Amino acid sequence: MPAIYDWKHVVSERDLDDLGHANNISYLKWMQSASLAHSAAQGWPIEAYRALGQGWVVRSHYIEYLTSALRGDEIVVRTWVANLKKVTSLRRYHMIRVADQVTLAKAYSDWAFVDFTSSVPKRIPVEVSQAFEIVPDEQ
Repeated sequence: MPAIYDWKHVVSERDLDDLGHANNISYLKWMQSASLAHSAAQGWPIEAYRALGQGWVVRSHYIEYLTSALRGDEIVVRTWVANLKKVTSLRRYHMIRVADQVTLAKAYSDWAFVDFTSSVPKRIPVEVSQAFEIVPDEQ
């Protein structure tokens, strides 16, 4: 089970803004998709969270755009869990263009673990926290 997960995508027409660059919203969608895929690879697909009645919601995002992604670019969204606290987790992302290995963007999301019915934050269950290896910022 990978501590650092690579999610691959080819930039399509629907990802673009009016200038022909990948839209800001596309980066958020890619981050979300990479997060869900990493969680599933660790044994926690969305169905497992639904069965638990609890799971992750985003509290905030930060994205630093370094260069543009264009239609046809193959990209990798590299993601990992940087920390797990009582009810929150910080997940980091590097978005890289495969052809030249240029970093397109760096980002992070602050996630909270909540009860799906009440939206009240809940302590992250041990079985969930143990599924993810923490990758310190130094790495």
